[in-house]
Amino acid sequence: MAIRRRRRKKVKKCRLCEMKVDYVDYKDIKLLKEFINEKGKIIPRRINGNCAKHQRMVKVAIKRARQMALLPYIKQ
Repeated sequence: MAIRRRRRKKVKKCRLCEMKVDYVDYKDIKLLKEFINEKGKIIPRRINGNCAKHQRMVKVAIKRARQMALLPYIKQ
């Protein structure tokens, strides 16, 4: 008989809520680079632990920074 053991997920907390960030600015490249992977893709919410509100802000800020050529669309 196989005994199934469930792993408990570690509850991730939103770093932006802990820092009490009200607005994610597209010019803050140092903060935005934490939310993109090495290929330049936006890291999903289930992995980085952001709340829905801050994940939307990060998404919009990254897209604006890409438009302004502050962040690359892709890294090769």
